[in-house]
Amino acid sequence: MRYQVPKGTRDILPDEVGEWQFAEERFRKVCRRFGYREIRTPVFEQTELFVRSVGEDTDIVRKETYTFDDRGGRSLTLRAEGTAPAVRAYIEHNLAGQAGRVVKLYYLAPVFRYDRPQKGRYRQHHQAGMEAIGSQDPALDAEIIELALAWWQELGVTGCRVMINSVGCGECWPAYLEKLKGAIGQALPQLCADCQQRYQTNVRRILDCKQEQCRAVTQGVPYQVDHLCPECAAHFGSVRRCLEAVGIQYEVNPRIVRGLDYYTKTAFEVSHEALGAQDALGGGGRYDGLVEACGGKPTPGVGAGLGIERALLVREALGLRVGAADGGRCFLAVVGQEAKCRAVALLSELRRAGIAADMNHTGGSLKAQLRRADSDGWEYVAILGEDELARGTVTLRCMNTGEQREVPQADLAREVAG
Repeated sequence: MRYQVPKGTRDILPDEVGEWQFAEERFRKVCRRFGYREIRTPVFEQTELFVRSVGEDTDIVRKETYTFDDRGGRSLTLRAEGTAPAVRAYIEHNLAGQAGRVVKLYYLAPVFRYDRPQKGRYRQHHQAGMEAIGSQDPALDAEIIELALAWWQELGVTGCRVMINSVGCGECWPAYLEKLKGAIGQALPQLCADCQQRYQTNVRRILDCKQEQCRAVTQGVPYQVDHLCPECAAHFGSVRRCLEAVGIQYEVNPRIVRGLDYYTKTAFEVSHEALGAQDALGGGGRYDGLVEACGGKPTPGVGAGLGIERALLVREALGLRVGAADGGRCFLAVVGQEAKCRAVALLSELRRAGIAADMNHTGGSLKAQLRRADSDGWEYVAILGEDELARGTVTLRCMNTGEQREVPQADLAREVAG
């Protein structure tokens, strides 16, 4: 039987890995610059963690999680998003330490959601995420957005569209949600099946629906940003001033509500026109009640999840590419069986000197070996045949220029290292 990769997943092949390593390295670099430290959580968690944090009636929990019972009868779920596991670890390991400390975390992790595969969004996709836990300071909301933009800028991606909103808090919600339900109620039969259920469980999520009939129904309805309590209004105003202070252009989009129940106050999304209709690069927001909902003390927080696949797609659309990962510094092209044992020793010497090196293990003519070294991206080729073996030398060819010279075998590592 011939096996294939499961639907909604993909292999990341060696010629693509250079792009992934570049994106991940730049994300780590930017996060360190902003004072964030890496955390790595398990690929699965207790199912209840996602039910309580994300929301039992969200699309993610109802339709998209990969949930299973282990052999001990415990219900486990593959990581459906990155914030809840980070918050669980924050509580479990008392990362806050003493009061008054802001804990800044980042992660690079696969995320699993059973959904219709689409461009840049797979059933196993990958997120670059960051969380700042321990403060209500609006400057942290702006910092999270600034960090995201700094990463994309490091990747060569400019021209991002930043959309922000305030989804309020428990103080604002009751009166606003009553107004929203009243505005939508008469047109309920015109909504899609999902939005008819959202009307009962989380009516605000209707604003985020992409179905044309639902967007038509919600034209002109009241928006939360116009019905904020004094505290939320002041917070949102401060976030906007902080963004303006660091020169970040944004637009207020009252339909940005995000798909997770834990968001309070700030919510944001970033998109790029180069991606076409599916233009989202990532998003996030504030979650001041999440730590308490997960069993910790009342603790505010803010964070974001950024799609790595989407970042690489926009780089590709903009014609940006680091190319395939380098094959290494030196490839040994061996001609003749007698040279093989000496080539094995030379290969070991190069590697012990810290030089990436490999050799031919499949035979073939010198021309074929040079062709392979060129296609694999090797910088140098050291040719070792009967003549070189007799003289104790190798013919060292620079693959970029085609120049070659004979060097003593004992000097090969030094010559390649430059």
